[in-house]
Amino acid sequence: MAKVTFATDVCKGCGLCVEACPRHLLVLAKDKINKKGHFPAEITDISQCIGCAFCATMCPDCVITVEK
Repeated sequence: MAKVTFATDVCKGCGLCVEACPRHLLVLAKDKINKKGHFPAEITDISQCIGCAFCATMCPDCVITVEK
């Protein structure tokens, strides 16, 4: 199983990672706001993650780390 880590305090909520996820497991938080005032990305079901790291590759701010 993959481990996905988000540096939520620097996420600008652009949504590129959400669009890149082939399993549609990422969403922008609806109930959390980070220090910059954005809704950060988060994973909905880590057990379904295949560890492809497409989300980390698409992130322009290197917010996401994927480990297998």
